[in-house]
Amino acid sequence: MNRFQFAARARQQGVVLIFSLLVLLILAIGAVALLRSVNSSLLSAGNLAFHRDLVNQGEQAVSIVMTEFKTNGPPLSGAPTTADLPAANYKSTVLPTNAQGVPLALLDDTAGPNGFLSVGVAANDIIPSATSQVTIRYVIDRLCTLTGTASSPNCVQSTGLPTGGTANHNTAVAPPSATVYRVSVRVTGPRNTQAFLQSTFTKPD
Repeated sequence: MNRFQFAARARQQGVVLIFSLLVLLILAIGAVALLRSVNSSLLSAGNLAFHRDLVNQGEQAVSIVMTEFKTNGPPLSGAPTTADLPAANYKSTVLPTNAQGVPLALLDDTAGPNGFLSVGVAANDIIPSATSQVTIRYVIDRLCTLTGTASSPNCVQSTGLPTGGTANHNTAVAPPSATVYRVSVRVTGPRNTQAFLQSTFTKPD
């Protein structure tokens, strides 16, 4: 082998090394991208599971409110629904909301005009356990524009199906009307993660 052939082989080996380094670099970049993708997927799955848990915990407030209305009368120990009752987080008129329908009282913890402390008390917050780091806050509002006795022009009212008729079945008996109430819930978890729930229900006046 003369010196020209040896130089040509040396140059070829140098090119192979460069291509090998390029392939190694591409594989390293791909491995990093794959690792980040897996981490993002795991984080998203964890967030979804965590959010679902907050929603499940928030249903406790809906259950408590429904039970209170059913057993003790709305909204606390037989108190009338015609006036506000901050001790029960109850507002006899519809609460102002944001564009998503969430009452501003659940977005503002202050005593301002639309703040929570102007509607309810923090002592009503539900804490499932000391270690859960979850706090459940709720407000109840009657879907009426005015305080006082509920009436169809001023309140959202629901009517059921006719309950019966006359002997000749020509006219049906008008069903009783029921005022619509709304319970809105904010669940706050670790890292200030929040979930919001809302449900409407009726109780004949």
